[in-house]
Amino acid sequence: MAYETIKTAVDGYVGILTLNRPDSLNAFTTKMRAEFRAAAAELEADPEVRCIVLTGEGRAFSAGADLKETAGLRDITVERVLVEEYKPCILAITNSNKPWIAAVSGPASGIGAAFAQACDLMIMGEGAYIYMAFAAIALVPDGGNTWQMVRQLGYRRAFEAIIEGHKIPAAQAVEWGLSNKMVADVSLQQEARDWAARLAQAAPLSVRHVKKVLRAAMDQDLEATIDQESVRQNECIGSKDFAEGVSAFFEKRSPAFKGR
Repeated sequence: MAYETIKTAVDGYVGILTLNRPDSLNAFTTKMRAEFRAAAAELEADPEVRCIVLTGEGRAFSAGADLKETAGLRDITVERVLVEEYKPCILAITNSNKPWIAAVSGPASGIGAAFAQACDLMIMGEGAYIYMAFAAIALVPDGGNTWQMVRQLGYRRAFEAIIEGHKIPAAQAVEWGLSNKMVADVSLQQEARDWAARLAQAAPLSVRHVKKVLRAAMDQDLEATIDQESVRQNECIGSKDFAEGVSAFFEKRSPAFKGR
């Protein structure tokens, strides 16, 4: 499918979804939100894609919402846009059966930061930063930013970062656990693709269940988590990939997982 504000590509088992409004620092518009949902669904449905890289074209990941468009909209409520347009985008990442890697260059600001934080893994260029820009314009974080920040930073540090509007540089984001890695800006895209390619070699069924169990574990107790692990483990152990993994282990070779 051809898009105006999004680019998609597939490289082996890796899908790449690129926010493509570089002249506007990849700020989100109505069209971009709609195209993101369609592009995410396209990559999710592709059986050859095992891992997805989310990135931005040009010098930014995303500056957030396009305030020029927002100011010009009529007969629209922010609540409706957040719930009906942004929420499905964020959930397309978190509910995906595939791991998503955010490759962040430049700013990941406002709701752009929510998209980056929704991914399962994050790699940042050395000049990149996460920016809670909301308080500066008398707003609150949205798109799940508060949920992400308080769980990853704790209440006090999240409150400080949001209210004081800190730009959290890549090195600090790694130190605080918001990002997994920091690399040179010039090598960011290749590093992200190489990482995704390595993840794509893992057993897709196992990866999918690990993602589901870990995300659920953040909101449930130990007993419920053990129960969920047992159900998903039962499905994994009956798979052809488990048999292949065991055979490869004893034969001292690399497994060839098929996702079934």
